[in-house]
Amino acid sequence: MTENSLRRISHNGINVFAPLVSIVMCCRCEAEHIRATVASILAQECPGGSFEVIIADGMSEDGTRDIVREIARLNNQVKLIDNPGRIASTGLNAAIRAARGQIIVRMDAHTRYAPDYVRQCVSVINSTGADNVGGPWVAQGNGYLGAAIAAAFQSFFAIGWAQGHIARYEGRVDTVYLGCWKKEAFEKFGCFDEELVRNQDDEHNLRIVRAHGKVWQSPTIRSWYHSRESLSSLFKQYMQYGYWKVRVIQKHKIPASVRHLVPCTFLLSILIPLLICGICLPLLHCFAPSSRPGFWLEVLSSGALVLLGLMTSIYAFALMIASVLTAIRTQWRFLPVLPLVFCCYHFGYGIGFLKGGLDFLILKKGATLAFTRLPSEIVQVKS
Repeated sequence: MTENSLRRISHNGINVFAPLVSIVMCCRCEAEHIRATVASILAQECPGGSFEVIIADGMSEDGTRDIVREIARLNNQVKLIDNPGRIASTGLNAAIRAARGQIIVRMDAHTRYAPDYVRQCVSVINSTGADNVGGPWVAQGNGYLGAAIAAAFQSFFAIGWAQGHIARYEGRVDTVYLGCWKKEAFEKFGCFDEELVRNQDDEHNLRIVRAHGKVWQSPTIRSWYHSRESLSSLFKQYMQYGYWKVRVIQKHKIPASVRHLVPCTFLLSILIPLLICGICLPLLHCFAPSSRPGFWLEVLSSGALVLLGLMTSIYAFALMIASVLTAIRTQWRFLPVLPLVFCCYHFGYGIGFLKGGLDFLILKKGATLAFTRLPSEIVQVKS
């Protein structure tokens, strides 16, 4: 630990060194929000030593870079670096390499933070000895749809039994929102996988857990994630999550949690009966009902219809119950749209997962097509 990464402070009249904290953030085409975001970061309570802010810009073309350069010129705590890879994993790694601090705190442009967010991150990582710490993933939304999407985000029916969405939970988790690490953790567990356009944080936490490290959530670390504001953007977001989750599973030969398999399993329980009916029902016209082929075709099609009806009925009932419970917990005005919101979470993730399974597991494409659209382009990443 060098003196450049430390700041001398006075504690009980004794001069001691406190670690510099490096706040890292990725951005791309955030001209509308970046000034307010950086201002809120600079307003954070000092975590004992001091902190620097490293912003990895994904080659923005909307003026974001000029705004950050202007801020950096006025405040030497802020540093702008390039992220030619244009995705979060490459940007985070570039920022971590540029960081001088002994503690790394990740922050995001679409999240609101409590004034003591950074200070609490440092306190929790020091007190728990964890390899990565963070707070609960709590959503807030703008407008009617955004607020409804945020309300569903905190429901177990939308995201499974993930403890990371429980605002009051404290303890070990399989992943945390954003994160805070001692820099040595990246030497021990490696940096973010630059092949992954999505789920790079989940994969990194899975690496930590599988290496017998500790990922810890504390409710004292408070932030509020800005959820999507339309059903189409929510559907696309979760389709991407599902797609890249397959790549993470393929890499580690195991899912981080069984809950990651549930949407795909449910979707297959609907698609397989539909496929069977689509094949068997037309063929029934080609055989006499009394013939052996006709008998088995009728058995298969009838069984598929029963299974299809059973699964859709169970899902519709669960959808209704979850929507009512979520409306009771939040606001009744969300009830009309909540079933559609839940369907976007489930079917978006499930379809993305099946697409990922087709590309990565069956067609063996590697990751040549990222299946993620950035403004005006499709991201290409290495196999």
